[in-house]
Amino acid sequence: MTTELLLQTNFYQYYSGKTGLTIADFEKLASYFDFREIDHNQLIMRAGEVCKHILFVEKGLLQLFSLDEKGGEHIMQFAPENWLLMDRSSMYFNEPSTYYIKALEPSTVVFIQPAFLEEAGKINYDFTCFTETALQRNIHFLQRRINSLLAMSAKERYLEFVAMYPQLLLRVPQWMIASYLGITPESLSRVRREIAKDSF
Repeated sequence: MTTELLLQTNFYQYYSGKTGLTIADFEKLASYFDFREIDHNQLIMRAGEVCKHILFVEKGLLQLFSLDEKGGEHIMQFAPENWLLMDRSSMYFNEPSTYYIKALEPSTVVFIQPAFLEEAGKINYDFTCFTETALQRNIHFLQRRINSLLAMSAKERYLEFVAMYPQLLLRVPQWMIASYLGITPESLSRVRREIAKDSF
């Protein structure tokens, strides 16, 4: 990818805006990331594989999910544009993942090697601070996911989903939203009707 094209990417703008990395820094780090085109429904990672890359969604939509013994999907996370996605435990402990990662739309994804984080931190201290903050946010997200599934009502879970992923309501089918919330599609329909009724 040319310098001119890289400057126009969400990937460059995301990291340069949050950490101050320059285009010259990105050129030094170019061997640690690459852009790939992913087809609709293409699997990027399967359960049993070790997660080797941090995924930045340049364009499109990914999901992180597991399968139960009957083949039912249990969605842990969605990742639209400008989101990062990985199985952090698998990557950092070098253990087989229990999750799958799949593209829900034709997507452009940046595959980032873990060494990118280390080398970028050597170049720019603000990058190290940013990655530490990102780790804490990820832990916070996982804690909220657990709490929502254990303690929140279906309505509260749905409202939290809308707040976190407002752009996905028209991009993701209802059964996937229900899977993310840990409820049935029928329960989700009831929640939506209740919210619509309350708004009048």
